[in-house]
Amino acid sequence: MCRLLAYLGSPISLESLLYKPEHSLIVQSYQPREMTSGLVNADGFGVGWYHIQKDIEPFIYKNTLPIWNDINLPSLSRYVESKCVLAYIRSATPDESVDFVNCQPFNHQQQLFIHNGLIENFRKTLHRKIRSTLTQDFYEQINGNTDSEHIFALLLSQSQINKHRPPESALRTTLLTLSEMAKRYQVEASLNIISTDGHRLIASRFATTSPPPSLYWIRDDPTFPKSVIIASEPLFRGNWIPFPENSIISVGADCEIQIEQI
Repeated sequence: MCRLLAYLGSPISLESLLYKPEHSLIVQSYQPREMTSGLVNADGFGVGWYHIQKDIEPFIYKNTLPIWNDINLPSLSRYVESKCVLAYIRSATPDESVDFVNCQPFNHQQQLFIHNGLIENFRKTLHRKIRSTLTQDFYEQINGNTDSEHIFALLLSQSQINKHRPPESALRTTLLTLSEMAKRYQVEASLNIISTDGHRLIASRFATTSPPPSLYWIRDDPTFPKSVIIASEPLFRGNWIPFPENSIISVGADCEIQIEQI
């Protein structure tokens, strides 16, 4: 299982988010507390963020090294500030290569996406089925072999098909579609997802078998005022609230939170 982190709110440096908390994503890479499979997250990482003033496509920094071994990230993190950040540390499943194309976040135009979880026996079960449901544009954009990138492609396809519906609807349809596929092939799927366009966050905690991987949120902590943070594990002591099982949470630009049960 990987570890996820998302931030939306007042401008903040990457350093304050990635390094300074006592149980930061750096610490979680070698000493996670709530992973249900695997011991460390040493198979690469990625960070995506948006320009504070310009409404342009997000910036992404990735590496296949463990996040604690990247010598450039500390300097970069002191320099970069953003109102919206997604970050991810990877624990690769045995049949997925440690490669740049498999590192998250994945992106399409303004959208960033990260996923924690897995589809059991993905290559032998839902791989071909998911690809058969994709629109041609997003089928052709898949570069790696992870279940995560295929889930993102399915989400983009659903968004394109239902372009006049809210993004929460596309995520809900994606989760239910994958759940039905998993049931048909008699495999388990865990689908903790965070997606953003730089202005709002949409996240799910979902699995076909209880419990899903851990996921928490916190709003307006004194250390991070006027913000919402979503994380696989609490970064620091505070009023962290666990996501309800099988739910979607959306966070607006004003940091208002809406919870929908699936």
